Amino acid sequence: MNPQTEQFREARDLLIKLREDYDAACEQFSWPRFENFNFALDWFDQIAQGNNNPALWIVEEDGAEGKWSYQELSERSNKLANYLRSCGVKRGDHIMVMLTNQVELWETMLAGIKLGAVIMPTTTQLGPIDLSDRAERGEAQFVVANEQDCAKFDDVEHPLVRIVVGAEPAREGDFAYANYVDAPTQFDPQGQSKADDLMLLYFTSGTTSKAKMVAHTHVSYPVGHLSTMYWMGLEPGDVHLNVASPGWAKHAWSNIFTPWIAEACVFLYNYSRFDASKLMSVMERVGVTSFCAPPTVWRMLIQADLRELKTPPTKALGAGEPLNPEVIQRVQDHWNVTIRDGFGQTETTLQIGNSPGQHMKPGSMGRQLPGFNVVLRDPATGELGDEGEICLTLDPRPVGLTQGYWNNEAKTAEAFADGVYHTGDVAARDADGYITYVGRADDVFKASDYRLSPFELESVLIEHEYVVEAAVVPSPDPVRLAVPKAYVVLAPGIEPGPETAKEILRFCRAELAPYKRIRRIEFTELPKTISGKIRRVELRTREQQLHPDFGDPTVTGQEYADTDFPELKG
Repeated sequence: MNPQTEQFREARDLLIKLREDYDAACEQFSWPRFENFNFALDWFDQIAQGNNNPALWIVEEDGAEGKWSYQELSERSNKLANYLRSCGVKRGDHIMVMLTNQVELWETMLAGIKLGAVIMPTTTQLGPIDLSDRAERGEAQFVVANEQDCAKFDDVEHPLVRIVVGAEPAREGDFAYANYVDAPTQFDPQGQSKADDLMLLYFTSGTTSKAKMVAHTHVSYPVGHLSTMYWMGLEPGDVHLNVASPGWAKHAWSNIFTPWIAEACVFLYNYSRFDASKLMSVMERVGVTSFCAPPTVWRMLIQADLRELKTPPTKALGAGEPLNPEVIQRVQDHWNVTIRDGFGQTETTLQIGNSPGQHMKPGSMGRQLPGFNVVLRDPATGELGDEGEICLTLDPRPVGLTQGYWNNEAKTAEAFADGVYHTGDVAARDADGYITYVGRADDVFKASDYRLSPFELESVLIEHEYVVEAAVVPSPDPVRLAVPKAYVVLAPGIEPGPETAKEILRFCRAELAPYKRIRRIEFTELPKTISGKIRRVELRTREQQLHPDFGDPTVTGQEYADTDFPELKG
C-alpha cells in the first residue's frame, strides 16, 4: 500500500469511526493533501486487490442483472485503459462519456482516471445542438457512447473519435468498445497524476445563462467526497441506491466516488417508468441499506404503502432541495428512519448536512461538515452575520472545491471574489449552528419592503393536495412594488379554474403570515433546464411582460388574484 493510500484511508477511517460524533469529527478531521493522487490507481485498485465484494450491482426492469466485484472492475478498467491508449487517448485528452446506467460507464470512468484523461460526463438527453456546443467548448477529442447516441454526432462539426458501445463503428477511424477484452490486464500509468491536474469537466445547467464548465481535479471530487461520505454515513459493505441520471454531478457523487470511498456497493435499478411497489420489492431482495433520492422520487414513493418494504434502509437521504414535512413524517412512521438533508453543488462536495445520529431541526439542512468553514455574507455590504449568501472561507482552502470555471476567468474571479467562494445561495443560521435554506441569491425578492424566499412559499404550496410543483416569483404591483405570484402544476385530475385557485389561495392564507401570502396564481407547466431546475428567470421576465410599468401586456395568461375572491378577505 502506497503512502497516498495510507493517508487517504486514515482520513476515511476517522470519519467512519466518528460518523455519529459530529463535534469530534469537526475537531479531529483535516483534509489529506497530496502532491500526486489518482483515485483509480491509489485508492480503487488498492482496495480491489483480492476483494471479491461487490462494487457495482445493476438490476434491469425485466429482472436481468449484473454484479461486479472490486477486483473485477479493477481488472476490466485496466484492460479498457490499455485499449483506449491504443485508440489514441493520452494523458490530458478530453473524453465525453455519454452512457446510461450500464457497467461500461463505471469501467470508462475508472479507465479515464487511470489514463490521466479529462472526463466530460454527458447526459444522453442532449441533441446535436447542445452536443456541438459542449464538444467545441470542452475541446473534446473522444466520445464513448452507445450506438444510437454516437449517431447524434453525425451533425456535430467538431472532430471526435467515437468509441462505440454495443456495436461496430459505422465510420472509419472509430473504434468498437467491445474490443477492449483482448487488451492486457496489467496497466502502466506511464507517469503520475498531479493532485491539481484537471480530471473532470461538468457542464452546469444554467438557470439564467449558458452552462458553465466546472473544473474538478484529481482531488477535489475524489478526495473531497470524504465530506459526502460523512453526511451519508456510508460504511464498508453497505448497499447504496442513489436515484440520479448519468451526466450530472450527483451521479458521480453518489454512484461513484462516495460509495467507493466507503468500500460500499453501488446498486442501480433501471426502470422506464417509476413503480414504487416494484422498487421496494427490488430493494428488499437485494438488501439496500442506504437510499438517496430527489424530492420527486420521495413524494411518489409515499403514495404507495411503505410497509411493503419489510427491511427498510437504515440510511435515508434527500438531495436537490429540502423535503416537505409530510414526506419526512411518513417515512419516519413506516420505516423508522429519518430522511437527512444536505447541501452541495456541482462546484463542491457536500458542505452542509444532517449527519447520522445528530439532532435534526425541521426545515434545516444541518450544520457545516468537517473540512468546511461556512460563513453567511450580506451580498450588499459583505458583512458576516446570521443570514446571507452561503460562502466558504479559503484559508485553508477546502479540498472539495472546484478550481473554477474552465476557460472563463471572469466567472471564476466572480465566484472567488473577496477571499471567499460564493455559492450564490442564501441561508440563515441559528445559535446552534443549524443552517436553513432561503433560496438562490438572485431569486429572493422584496414585496411591500419585506424580503421573501420563493423556496419558503413553494414549500407551503406543495403541501396542498392539488399542487404537484410550484415556482414563486415577484409580480410587479403599483402599490407594493411586487407581490408573490405562484406558477402551479396541478395534480392529475385537478381542473384549473377559479375554484381551484381560490382553494389554494385560501390554504396559503391560513399557512402564511400576511406579508408572505401568495397574491396571484397561474396554472401552467414550468420552464426547466435539461437537468430539471426551474428557470425562474423566464417566469420573472414573463411577469414583467404581463404587468408592464407602461402600456399593454405583451403576453397573455389566465391569472387569478386574491382580489378576485372577496370572500377570502378578513
